[in-house]
Amino acid sequence: MPSSAALGVAPTANAPARRPARRSLSTLPFLAPSVIVLLLWMIVPLAMTLHFSFIRYNLLNPALGGFAGWSNYEFLLTDPALWTALANTLLLVGWVLVITVGLGTLLAVLFDQDFPGRGIARLLVIAPFFVMPTVSALIWKNLMMHPINGVMAFVSRSLGFTPVDWFAEFPLTSVIIIVAWQWLPFALLILLTAIQSLDHEQREAARMDGAGPVSMFVFIILPHLGRAIGVVVMIETIFLLTVFAEILVTTSGGPGLATTNLAFLIYMRALLEFDVGGASAGGVIAIVLANIVAFFLVRAIARNLAT
Repeated sequence: MPSSAALGVAPTANAPARRPARRSLSTLPFLAPSVIVLLLWMIVPLAMTLHFSFIRYNLLNPALGGFAGWSNYEFLLTDPALWTALANTLLLVGWVLVITVGLGTLLAVLFDQDFPGRGIARLLVIAPFFVMPTVSALIWKNLMMHPINGVMAFVSRSLGFTPVDWFAEFPLTSVIIIVAWQWLPFALLILLTAIQSLDHEQREAARMDGAGPVSMFVFIILPHLGRAIGVVVMIETIFLLTVFAEILVTTSGGPGLATTNLAFLIYMRALLEFDVGGASAGGVIAIVLANIVAFFLVRAIARNLAT
């Protein structure tokens, strides 16, 4: 009897067409090397930091060693320099976030408008983000804020005012200005991209309903930028907790401890006082602080994305 295919009849439901069998391949052998390297890259430095934080290890006196217990942590937690460094760290992070998010939002709204030379203006305002921290710190220290030859001193003398020695009179403010100048282009890029994704029909509908520029900004643009602002805050906070080059080049943590943050305090303990054990204890405290901040930021952003 001829088959149904030979007669040109489609197979019935009782005789389904055969499908080629697929082999199930496990992806574990392919992922394992990358996962192992990543874990080693993370765990080995953390384990060594924890190890050194519980021993006496001073580079100037190698004979002084042994298990120290919690003495490194006790000494660090009772040292007023730690709390000054933590306060400076929080002030630095907080003010840089306020400046970059505030000015970044206003500049993003401005650069979203159509005006002559907008492309060149965007390029110039984004350029500081590609300058290395050490170079930008040197530029601000020697060209902008120098009390004699700096641009700010020249402007002050031209207006009849006495030039300000920024790094002596306002050291932490000077560092905040430098770091904010570096991170403002990053915030601008993220926020400008978010504004450009706003539906133009929604804007036109608001304009037709009589919404002015202020109402448009408060009730349409700002709510739309909520998630982008959360991303900017999270990424900047993680990096701003480790600001180091700007402080080393400009003030070296001084005068006194006026500009010493947690990262610079760890550097002082390890490479200036040669106390590897105390510096490792400070590193563990910095890791705990960074993870606490990241935990709350990630939860806040995840809640914002879910709404």
